[in-house]
Amino acid sequence: MKKRPVPVTPQSVVVAVFAMNKEATRVAEEIKARQKKKTLDAGLQPFTLVKYFTFSSLFFILIFTLFLSWAISNNARKVMLKQSEEYSMVLAENLNQQVFRRFVLPTVVRYGNIALSHPEQFANLDAIVRGVIQGMKIESVTIYDSSINIISYSTIPEMVGRKNLGGPEYEFALQGIANSRLHYEGSVLNLLPVNQPPSCELSSYIPFRQVRETGEGTEAIMGVIEIAKDLSNEYTNIIRLQGSIIAVSSAVMMVLFLVLRMIVARAGRIIESRALERLRLEEKLNQAERLAHLGTMVATVSHEIKSPLGIVRSTAEILEKRILKVAPGNEHLARIIVDETSRLNDIVIEFLDFARPQAPKLAMGDVNVLMEKVLNFASPMIKEQNVELETDLATDLPLIPIDDAQLYRALLNILINGLQAMEQGGKLKVATLINSSENLVIAIEDSGPGMDSDKLDKIFTPFFTDKHKGTGLGLAITKNIVESHNGAIHVESTLNEGTTFSIELPVK
Repeated sequence: MKKRPVPVTPQSVVVAVFAMNKEATRVAEEIKARQKKKTLDAGLQPFTLVKYFTFSSLFFILIFTLFLSWAISNNARKVMLKQSEEYSMVLAENLNQQVFRRFVLPTVVRYGNIALSHPEQFANLDAIVRGVIQGMKIESVTIYDSSINIISYSTIPEMVGRKNLGGPEYEFALQGIANSRLHYEGSVLNLLPVNQPPSCELSSYIPFRQVRETGEGTEAIMGVIEIAKDLSNEYTNIIRLQGSIIAVSSAVMMVLFLVLRMIVARAGRIIESRALERLRLEEKLNQAERLAHLGTMVATVSHEIKSPLGIVRSTAEILEKRILKVAPGNEHLARIIVDETSRLNDIVIEFLDFARPQAPKLAMGDVNVLMEKVLNFASPMIKEQNVELETDLATDLPLIPIDDAQLYRALLNILINGLQAMEQGGKLKVATLINSSENLVIAIEDSGPGMDSDKLDKIFTPFFTDKHKGTGLGLAITKNIVESHNGAIHVESTLNEGTTFSIELPVK
């Protein structure tokens, strides 16, 4: 059985156009969201690289500063070691001379040999050594025997007689090579009060030689002299220098980091705002192009529908009269056709008004008078819905250039929307005033359910509506009318509290 073709009616064409545009709008919004993300990413990517480079540079500068502080402290430690070692060598030479002349020679002459186990000999040697090092900040003086690794004498009594404490330094000294060993403990963290203070000790090992009458030493080595000097104060000063370098560098880095962070944050906001502004301009351009094509299509379709729609209506009116004569009681069928064609005609006119907006015919007019006309027209609906009306129309408003018919339509659209949002009753406030910018403001506030941010963003978008009927062009046409008067329309809304529309028009 062959299917019958579905008849194409003016209403079905309008509905199809409306549905097609809603789908196109949805797709366009998805594309716009993806394009916005790509634009922002592309705009911020070079700056992000600069930001990472800046912070990476700060990190490497800090690492270099730490390395520099370590190098400076290490060099200072070497200088301290060299100076202290030279001082110890000079002291050891003097001690070698004094001990050999004032102890070794007299003891050999008097006793025939040296035996430090003899209390008198030990006391004589101890007196000489302590006299030489007095006031020189020497920790200890130790003399090792040349034949075996044993301590023959030490300014620390409990060390006397102990064996095998010389180590490699003792062996080098026996070969005639003077050498030193630096032992230190502690770092910058030891400057904290809760930790042990840093410590440093320099031990110098010098061959104990026989001395000629001229004062020169011979090749004969009688033992090894160890001079231990406490360098804790000097080492602490070096660590403090290192800590000061690290602290100052860290402070400078922190200041630079904060300054750069402020600069980067400010630059990021500027770049992002410029990227968003460019995106908004592109969106406006794309929307203008899309609306231009849409307007052309809507105007063409509406024009083609309008003529046959008028024929259908006039035919239905004639048919209604004939049915009334021929078959009384059935004329309501023709009336349905008349009513529906009237409704479709209003939709077509609304499409044409949006697609081909007329330039306003401006003339000096009173906004308060126009507002009262709108309220008078809507008064039956206000009473029917038990809406409380509150008006505050300024009495000193100047006459401004307006198109009465167009502005009347814009105000009526907003008022009807507010009443439709308060089907169960509520409060409607209407006010006119002059704001701080010397512009005339018309405010219409309802106590309806309000709108969320997503709906607010789309409220003036053509064909957007959350109602079961209507084309979604009312507020779009209202916005066009206000902007054609060189004005601006604003909307503020809070969920469960209400919505306020404000129209701002120039006085001159």
